Amino acid sequence: MALFNHVSFDDHEQVVFCHDKESGLKAIIAIHNTNLGPAVGGCRMWNYDSDDEAINDVLRLSRGMTYKNALAGLTMGGGKSVIIADPKTTDREALFRSFGRFIHTLGGKYYSAEDVGTTTADIMIAHEETPYMAGLEGKSGDPSPFTALGTYLGIKAAVKHQRGLDSLKGLKISVQGVGHVGYYLCKHLHEDGAELIVTDIHQASLDRVATEFGATVVAPQDIYTQDVDVYAPCALGATINDTTIPLLKATIVAGCANNQLAEVRHGEVLKELGILYAPDYVINAGGIINVSFESDYDVAKATAKVEKIYNTLIKIFEQAEKDNRTTGDVADEMAREIINAAK
Repeated sequence: MALFNHVSFDDHEQVVFCHDKESGLKAIIAIHNTNLGPAVGGCRMWNYDSDDEAINDVLRLSRGMTYKNALAGLTMGGGKSVIIADPKTTDREALFRSFGRFIHTLGGKYYSAEDVGTTTADIMIAHEETPYMAGLEGKSGDPSPFTALGTYLGIKAAVKHQRGLDSLKGLKISVQGVGHVGYYLCKHLHEDGAELIVTDIHQASLDRVATEFGATVVAPQDIYTQDVDVYAPCALGATINDTTIPLLKATIVAGCANNQLAEVRHGEVLKELGILYAPDYVINAGGIINVSFESDYDVAKATAKVEKIYNTLIKIFEQAEKDNRTTGDVADEMAREIINAAK
């Protein structure tokens, strides 16, 4: 495995492979860049089909955290970790204690937190082995509502830029993935008058949003073809690809999933089709912004900073339109300027 020549290797500072036979832990920690401060990013637990799939995921996610933290105005670098395991496993204490011990060996260069497949309870277990955990219960807590708030405001920014509208009333929005963050996002969208079309692999989550918000449920494979104004990917990444793009009827792609574009070039494809794309690491930064206030937590200050996502996206949309560039290219350039200035 040629890590340094890996397609997703982006001058990462450190990649750590963790294995503990006793607990069964198999994990990878990727530290992308620490120019702005210690790397901070959640721990994803997923039953990857291969080690290479896990490596690719953690490399892409950690790079995204560097750019996310930079554009959010945080004094944090970018990192991420993945645990290769079934997220439904109930035997978690030994696993996360072992994970916490590995985190501790890095001496504060990387702080982990919850992510897809993990919970604040898991993070609290790891925290018993190391202080280098974030999103703790009794402090900033669950970041999901803040991720959802930032995503909702990002959708409003996209609608404002493209259509000049200040309200989502009467707009149709498809949401792919209505778990923790997706549920809170649907709540915001419903309260703003949007009509929701949703899908998820978990029936209980679908039943909840259908009952509470009057959402229309469709099969996972049908979410791309819906006649909607906005497509909001809120599950796993790479749902914007060569197969799905021709199916889209939405003119805006704005959701809270990480790594929504299967490849960078898909941003250019969206642009050519007149589809406005909200760069994922900008729109979904609400959770990490909330975590950044952990040491002296103030929900009002955290919320106020999350609300700045709206203006950041407006700036990106306007610059991209002015320069005839993709929104992702503009966002990347803005992030790199911040990161390089802190070098």
